[in-house]
Amino acid sequence: MKAFRGRLPRHAVSGMLAATCLMAVGQPARAQVAPPFATLLRDSEDAPRLAESEAEIRRAEGFSQQARARPNPSISVLTENVAGSSPYTRFDRAETTLQYNQPIELGGKRSARIAAGQAGVVASRARDRDARVAFAYDLARAYAAAEIADRRIGLAEDEVEEAQSDLRAAQALVGAGKEARLRALQAQSSLNEASAALELAKANRIAAYARLSAMVGAEQPYASLSDSLLEDGPKAAIVGPIDPRATTAVMLAQAEREAASLRLDVERRRATPDITANIGVRRLDYENSTALVGGVTIPLHIFDRNRGNIAASRAEVDMAEARLAIARNEARAEAQAAAAELAAANARATAAIDAKATADETYRLARIAYEAGKSPLVELLAARHGLGAARGVMLDAQTAQFEARARLARLQGRTITGEPIQ
Repeated sequence: MKAFRGRLPRHAVSGMLAATCLMAVGQPARAQVAPPFATLLRDSEDAPRLAESEAEIRRAEGFSQQARARPNPSISVLTENVAGSSPYTRFDRAETTLQYNQPIELGGKRSARIAAGQAGVVASRARDRDARVAFAYDLARAYAAAEIADRRIGLAEDEVEEAQSDLRAAQALVGAGKEARLRALQAQSSLNEASAALELAKANRIAAYARLSAMVGAEQPYASLSDSLLEDGPKAAIVGPIDPRATTAVMLAQAEREAASLRLDVERRRATPDITANIGVRRLDYENSTALVGGVTIPLHIFDRNRGNIAASRAEVDMAEARLAIARNEARAEAQAAAAELAAANARATAAIDAKATADETYRLARIAYEAGKSPLVELLAARHGLGAARGVMLDAQTAQFEARARLARLQGRTITGEPIQ
């Protein structure tokens, strides 16, 4: 994220001013102060994203519970030898059978279903933890984005203030006849540019706080922060090396592969035919007697042998294996990249601090020289733009440090402040 540089068209500036005013008017009068990040994360247990993940666990638990159910029996009633030709025109020769039918699963189908259901619960919990880690990462970035927006407004306000001071100095020299009127117009143009950048920063700040508020489902939008992640939060987040095999993405892929393998086993066992045991009582009206009946029903698996479902489940296992390999490779690459990016960001931040100190001194000397009439206005404007750029580079370096630490914390399954996520 770099500070805005360059002249904006007049209609763009007007549009930003109007949008900023409309958004500010639309906000409730009592805007909230966002609590510290750790508190905000802890209080976001009912955020929509987390609620969806928890519902996924309950869904898997329901399927697991259903997998334990045995086949339901059935009762049938059958009446024969009635309403036909003689001697069966009436009901005096009726034979009525009351029968109880119980399906019996063979081939270990129920145990396979139970194992697959339990694996589904394990996978849903792994998915929930991965979602919580991702939510903590995104929330930290949203929180930091709001803080960065605040700081960019501060930088823009400093540039406006310095541009106003430069304009007053130019006007004084023009009034004393030491500068052409063109110099005052150049200073005024520079002030207009800085003012436009300030309005853009204000609009970006409104958007950043709106995203943060929407992410946690806050009823009243936040308007300020009570804590800093760029200064304090990330420093304690990373402890020890990262094991790519222990990342939530890899653990989720492993759980999904195991669940897919057990679902394949379920489909294979379904190819084994089940039987239905029948037992009943038959009433013989003509003989005025009762008899027991019994039997077994065995389906003939001639046409449907569940081959399509077995092939589909086998393809799911292959896809799960591929996703696991991808997750392992990506986790290994991300761990190496994040560590390298953090080292680079730290070096960049150190260089940015030195560059800002140099730019501060350059602007101070250019201002003294210009007010003494020893240097032209263009050198003063260039020094001020250089100072603004140095401030923006330093903020960009802090942002890069935060991003690298946040990625490392996510790979470790931790929050940006270092707490493990269960």
